[in-house]
Amino acid sequence: QASRLVELPYSSFDDDDGDDSDHSLPGDTAEQDPGVWYPEPPKLSPFSHCVRYLAFLWNLLFLLLGLLILAVGVWGLLAKSPLPGEERGVPLGSDPMLLFVLVGLGASAVSLAGCLGAFRASPCLLRFFLGALLAFGGLEVLGGLLLLLARRRLRDALRNLLLLCLLRYQEDPDLQFLVDEVQRSLQCCGLESYRDWESNPYFNCSAPGVQACGVPASCCQDPLENGSVPNAQCGFGVLGLGLAAAGAAVHAGGCGAALSAWLRGQAGAIAAGATALVLVEAVGALMALRVLGDI
Repeated sequence: QASRLVELPYSSFDDDDGDDSDHSLPGDTAEQDPGVWYPEPPKLSPFSHCVRYLAFLWNLLFLLLGLLILAVGVWGLLAKSPLPGEERGVPLGSDPMLLFVLVGLGASAVSLAGCLGAFRASPCLLRFFLGALLAFGGLEVLGGLLLLLARRRLRDALRNLLLLCLLRYQEDPDLQFLVDEVQRSLQCCGLESYRDWESNPYFNCSAPGVQACGVPASCCQDPLENGSVPNAQCGFGVLGLGLAAAGAAVHAGGCGAALSAWLRGQAGAIAAGATALVLVEAVGALMALRVLGDI
């Protein structure tokens, strides 16, 4: 009997105790040692908290800026909406205010993703934000390369755009404002010379209106009458005058050469603006990467 008891591995009481100990509930173990099942997340450093709040405020600033640009674009489109029964003179696809709408939408969407990603610590939104910044950066680099490699084609495209602005001067208030500002600030008239306004159906000498054989008031040497009152009729009949008489009343030189010279003079400012934009995007990307790494 003693040998048989020795051969027994364990008694029935030991088996019951072993089952209770081996098949204990996870909750009991968790209550005894909660760190095994629910480890506490590492605490963020003060620097990580500062970067997170700064990323939120940074993107919030550009979100407000994007919404402002979007509001300007929508206001411009609604301000030029035709009256009931009146046809729209400018197609929506060629409206310059549509550019403000698209830029505002893009900036608002990307900045909103950055704001929510930093505030809610969402890896998905932060990855979307980083991907959008990389896409915008790639487009900017591609645009810069195109400016360097296709300068002649871009110059021809700018010439065609200016000619289109002359032809549609009365049809679009935005183009009219743009042409007037360019002619007034650069002291020029037309594309090559003031005679280019003959291609406009309203300023052509065969036109039936009072503007026939004239040029816009922004071409005039002195667009103000008596030094204070704008004279909208100072360019009337200029196309019917000789070169000397027309040169005494309006700026005879074209805006094509003047605009090209102005752009060459502003090359440094354009490069500085592009560099500042890239730095802003780089700062936003670095902060998003830091927040994503902390998550």
